[in-house]
This record gives sequence, C-alpha cells and structure tokens, in this order.
Amino acid sequence: MFKDIRDSLSRTRRSVFGQIVNVLGMGEIDDETWEDLEALLIQADMGIATTMDLIETLHKRVDTEGMHSSDQLLQALKEEMRGILTDSPDFQLEESRQLTVVMVVGVNGSGKTTSIGKLAHYYTKLNRKVIIAAGDTFRAAAIDQLRIWSERADVPLIAGQPGGDPAAVAYDGIRASRARGYDLLFIDTAGRLHTKFNLMLELEKVYGVCRKSVHAAPHEVLLVLDAPTGQNALTQAEKFKESVNVTGVVLAKLDSTSKGGMVFPIYRELGLPVRFIGTGEGLEDLAPFDADLFIDSLFEA
Repeated sequence: MFKDIRDSLSRTRRSVFGQIVNVLGMGEIDDETWEDLEALLIQADMGIATTMDLIETLHKRVDTEGMHSSDQLLQALKEEMRGILTDSPDFQLEESRQLTVVMVVGVNGSGKTTSIGKLAHYYTKLNRKVIIAAGDTFRAAAIDQLRIWSERADVPLIAGQPGGDPAAVAYDGIRASRARGYDLLFIDTAGRLHTKFNLMLELEKVYGVCRKSVHAAPHEVLLVLDAPTGQNALTQAEKFKESVNVTGVVLAKLDSTSKGGMVFPIYRELGLPVRFIGTGEGLEDLAPFDADLFIDSLFEA
C-alpha cells in the first residue's frame, strides 16, 4: 500500500547515479574515470569526507584485485556503498511494551509535521494505538498543521495553548496515553533554528519529562531531515545530537531531489540509521528504509 523506495529515487536514478552508470558502464579504468566518479559522488550529496574515503577504498581494491574494466569498478562501488549502510540497532519503536514514546525533532520546514502524520498512519495500519502530542507550542500554525495531519491519520491529538510549556504537553500526552490505553505516542517538538540555545534547552526538558515518566523513554528520538538541503541537513543533525540522544533519521522529501547520496554520510559521519524515507506528499508516501533495496534502486535501469 505504501509507495516503494524505487519511486522516490527516480530523479536521483535518472540524474547523478544514471551518469555514474554511464561512466562505469564500459571501457578501461583510467584517470578520467576516477575524476568523473569523484565529481559525481560529490554532486550526489555524498559529502567530501565520505566521497574521498570511498574513492580511496576503491583505489585499493582496484590495485589488490587487479581490476581493469570500469564495470568491475561499478560492482565494487555498489559493494562499498552497501558496506557504509551498516546494520542498524534494533528499532525500539517496533518493540512490544505498554507504551512506546517517540520524540520527533527537526528544524521548521524539514517536513517534520508531515512525517509525524505519515508515521501515525503507518503504525495505525499495523494495528498500533497511536496518539500525538503537539509539543511545538511556539507556533500556533504548527499546532493547527499537526491537527490537520492527525485528522487525516485518524488519531487523537493532545495540544496545549500556543506559547505554553512543551514539556507540559509531553507530560499530558503520556498521561492521556495511559488513561486511554494508547501504546504509541509521537511527541512533536519545536523546530526553530538549531542555533537557538533556548530551543535546545526546551528539547532537553521534554526529553527529561519522557525519561522520568516512562521507563527507558523516549524509546526513539527521530530526527527529520530535509533531503534537498543536502549537507546543511548534516550540520543541523550534529546540533540536535548534542542536545538529545537522536537515535534515527526520517529522510523527508527524497522524491523531490536528485541527490539521494546524503543517506551515506548520515550513516558514516553521523553514525545514525535511516529508519524511513519520505516518498511523496500524501499520507501513505512513507517507506521503511531497506539498504539493499536502496542500493539497487539507485542503479537499476
């Protein structure tokens, strides 16, 4: 029912990674091959550090394995890219418990509100009893937008007054979950610029309320990153990791960018697993991340 990862990667596949296939699809490996490959990987938002590490590793493999043709190099590239997407730790959102609490963080405009609505719908379809807490109290519009998405997903919303205490809303969400028998709570959080010190303090307060109110909570802290922003999103991620224990990434709007390579520095440089990919604007446009399918979808014809 939910859109496939392949669909969301069509722009990436047609542009940058399609060019990589063309560069490595025939002929011998020469200096121009390496130059083109390096440029295309950077263009794909792999980042300088991840690209250079990948190129160095491939150089060593070409030498040690005696590769000559560029199609051999293409196969090696796929293998090394898959190696970056290491096996993820157990996803606590999937574990069975009386109440699972998930904080969702990210800057304004990243697709956070939309992603919460999609996640709520996704897990409702898996027979979870889902409820949402509108913890972004700094913008009245944020509460209104989340209410629209909660109605689309047909899940209840716990909201306070604009300008209220986000930690109090989180607490109310936990209390309501227990009282009404809900087993999965998503807590929205404020998304002002990550450079705002007060925002990070508020996130820490919400985190602390979760920790005190429910055993081992929050069980997941999902960071929503806007795929089209590329390397800027990685800078944002570092800031959020400093304040709350981010455990995974929801990569939103991947369908609207041709630079799907940013998945790789998320794993390599941030050490975070990608849990879901946004595949469109609709309620069901969300796909669990599958590393093998992701690699195949980047390069398939």
